[in-house]
Amino acid sequence: MKNPRDVKTIDEAKKIVTARNLSHVKVGIFDIDGIMRGKYMRKDKFFAALEGGFAFCDVVLGWDSKDQLYDNVTYTGWHSGYPDAPVRIIPESCREIPHEDNMLLFIGEFTDQAATICPRNLLKRVIKKTQDMGFEAYAALEYEFFLFKETSESVREKGFRNLEPWTSDWCGYSVLRNSVHADFYHKILDMSEAMDFPIEGLHTETGPGVLEAAITVDSAENAADKAALFKTFIKVLAQRNDLMATFMAKWSMDYPGQSGHIHLSLRHHDGTKSAFYDPDQKHCMSKIQRHFLAGQQRLMPEFLCLIAPTINSYTRLIPGAWAPTDATWGVENRTTALRIIKGSEKSQRVEYRLGSADGNPYLTLAAALASGLYGIINEWEPEPQVIGNAYEQTHPAHLALPKTLWEAAQKLKNSTAARTLFGAEFVDHFAATREWEVREYRKHVSDWEMNRYFELI
Repeated sequence: MKNPRDVKTIDEAKKIVTARNLSHVKVGIFDIDGIMRGKYMRKDKFFAALEGGFAFCDVVLGWDSKDQLYDNVTYTGWHSGYPDAPVRIIPESCREIPHEDNMLLFIGEFTDQAATICPRNLLKRVIKKTQDMGFEAYAALEYEFFLFKETSESVREKGFRNLEPWTSDWCGYSVLRNSVHADFYHKILDMSEAMDFPIEGLHTETGPGVLEAAITVDSAENAADKAALFKTFIKVLAQRNDLMATFMAKWSMDYPGQSGHIHLSLRHHDGTKSAFYDPDQKHCMSKIQRHFLAGQQRLMPEFLCLIAPTINSYTRLIPGAWAPTDATWGVENRTTALRIIKGSEKSQRVEYRLGSADGNPYLTLAAALASGLYGIINEWEPEPQVIGNAYEQTHPAHLALPKTLWEAAQKLKNSTAARTLFGAEFVDHFAATREWEVREYRKHVSDWEMNRYFELI
């Protein structure tokens, strides 16, 4: 077997490792923040792990993006001694890493009790609910990210100030930029094909050194894997080429924020047709799509911290910054949080425009999908469609989005729908991790505070 993406079984995984004469294999797991944590694993141990799983320290579910230990969670901590948790290797996730000379990568996921917290397992539970309701979910994620002529060392030496963007000026959809820098664009495209997160469209966005990549549509589970790997290996590719990529929601108040939009559709489980498309209804929206949209709209304020999970996320959610400020919807309207894309039986879908580039793809997709399912279950109807500029209109109070991460965490923690859809263990754990993030931020004295208060107050 030559193509890693043809691997589907444990036996096939063993065969491709043997055929490549590999002494070690790379295995990775995605943590709460969507960061890939992993290791090189010796061939014999890897084969044993394929059959019976392997143990991975559960601290990766008990620390933040800077490896600082949470002091407010019950799942793991000093009180439990940070034991190992069982992990299953997913044979069909096999991919070649182009720059590592035949090296193979496999994704893993936590099992047993740790599965209640594991982001990938959370999405799988939501997908199982989708299937139980008679549907198959399809998704495509698109990301904006900025590139800089910096290294991991130089950004720290500069204190993350006065960074040099990869390219200059505001040049959205620029053929000039993608032609001058075609070599690196082709490296991105080639890697995306080799690692099976193919890019449907790649172009400059508005701002210096910013790109947008739209990953091709796939089943929801595959789409999340592809998005998580895309974010990881874009950063790898950039650093290997003396650049740095950031997926921060807002790295500078001078430029628009970075989105992670989610395109979603449902098809009937028997494969017959789209569950969203009805040519006899207004905007070709079926009854199922209306209910799905209504669920996304109504639960958006409660699920926001799954979509916008960092302190920085909330600097993006301001008027006129190509990001929504209320849980609104419209047809082909990019000022609303939810954009109905009226199309054909194949293309009718909803774009969850609230999505932020800093989100964990497994959690953002789980939130967008689960909220829609809840709307179908309860047969909710959406609020009236927004026509025109949503930023300039007044919307019902219950559609207002939380303004801070702390407020969003409280909304999630007190959400009956979240506890029903995701389980109390996950909700309590994730809300606590966001509360921790806010507490860590409050220890920080910003440049703004120093400039405003140091001399004059």
